[in-house]
Amino acid sequence: MAATYSDLAGKVVLVTGGASGIGESIVRRFALQKSIVVFFDIKAEEGTSLARELSGAGLSAHFLNVDLTDIAALRAGIADARKAHGPINILVNNAAHDERHPTEEVTPEYWDDRIAVNLKHQFFAAQAVLPDMKAANAGAIINFGSVSWIAGQGGMAAYTASKSGVIGLTRSLARDYGSYNIRVNAIAPGWIMTQRQIEKWLTPAGVEELMHRQCLKRKLVPDEIAKFTVFLASDEASACTSQHYIVDGGWV
Repeated sequence: MAATYSDLAGKVVLVTGGASGIGESIVRRFALQKSIVVFFDIKAEEGTSLARELSGAGLSAHFLNVDLTDIAALRAGIADARKAHGPINILVNNAAHDERHPTEEVTPEYWDDRIAVNLKHQFFAAQAVLPDMKAANAGAIINFGSVSWIAGQGGMAAYTASKSGVIGLTRSLARDYGSYNIRVNAIAPGWIMTQRQIEKWLTPAGVEELMHRQCLKRKLVPDEIAKFTVFLASDEASACTSQHYIVDGGWV
């Protein structure tokens, strides 16, 4: 049975990329904490279905169809969430896309798109919610990185560049806003068995490598990342900021 953090009840939580994968598990976990969860995604059908399911169970989950690469739309979505539910207390910058790409084929336009999908929106989402957190003299921002760049994974240089950049962003925001009691941390998941990962990348050779490299000889699932995210947002982690937490079963 998962832990309950009473301080999260009633908190307004914004989760990006919350309609599927790790983001969906994060939305579910915060909803179970009795938080008011607003989540953004471009997957309208999945997002609407998840919000309907959780609302039908008496939980507070609200979906907005927002393209995070459109910064004006991102800002408008946050303004709409604030108007409907109140100031944002917790931001989870989860959205990303680990598309593979041969270095020789990367164009300037593709590079900019990958940065937009994997890093740029994290900064502008944080920028948009920081006034709420400063006014409250409290807040938590959790940015999602990846172990891919730490492990030296090839075949997606724009992605690994973006995800290594998350650490610099996290530490800078933590330094600048710690005086307002705003905590900023990053989580680097390992190879998590989302449906997308299973369908696209989980080959027998991949499983063999996973079992060789991980200390834990089993597959990790999205809910394991979600439970750590909820803990890091709670007052139980009140002294934790400017840190990069690797949750990968001992891969790197």
